Amino acid sequence: MNTEARENLLKLALKIFGIIFLFIYPLGLVWPAGWVWHGGGGEYYLQMICGIYFVLGIFLIMASKNPSEHASLISFTIWSSVVHGVIMGVQAFTDGHEMGHMLGDVPALILVAAVLWFLSQKETVTE
Repeated sequence: MNTEARENLLKLALKIFGIIFLFIYPLGLVWPAGWVWHGGGGEYYLQMICGIYFVLGIFLIMASKNPSEHASLISFTIWSSVVHGVIMGVQAFTDGHEMGHMLGDVPALILVAAVLWFLSQKETVTE
């Protein structure tokens, strides 16, 4: 994939993931087993997480205009998604009531990390 195509796809991915992050709260209302932890009893927790991801979503959308100027934000999104997803995956496996997350937010975060990592890699020229 050439550099221009990769950058265009990165811009699109940043916009799409940014928009999805804006809608974490509605996702929790529609499919609580995949997006809301503690059986929905942690309303304060959900509001806090939604607030953080809402702000991150706005910044990802802004970064989509010129991703190279926002490499640290993209890197933060990648690594925080990996760490968040791994921790949630372990917690879901140890608490049988939370296994729905293995089909919801856990793979979603790993997907975000994988796509942004792949698209943010610089092409290396070998001679």
